[in-house]
Amino acid sequence: MATVIRSSQRPGSVRPYGSANRSDSRIVEPYLPLEKRKLPPGRPRSWYVAHNRRLKAMRLAIALLDSGIYRADLADNETIRRTADLVGIRPPSDKTCRLVRDLMRARR
Repeated sequence: MATVIRSSQRPGSVRPYGSANRSDSRIVEPYLPLEKRKLPPGRPRSWYVAHNRRLKAMRLAIALLDSGIYRADLADNETIRRTADLVGIRPPSDKTCRLVRDLMRARR
């Protein structure tokens, strides 16, 4: 999984991974997304809702980690919604914000 850096940045100006400061609102652009596949038919609607919620929460958790927020207690709803706005995702619900924090707490 390679990280794509904005073309306007020179290689010498890139900071080492993990040195992002919390007050720094720059987020590294994501790598090229995987090709989307259709979801399997025949499942209950609640499964699709939960699946899409988990995908959105994972994208937001990755964006928060890339921006330097590594602890779930630092990611309040407002911070998560601000990050969603920065990366171009619709504002998440309270339930999705809670799922983002749960993903950040998970130790696997």
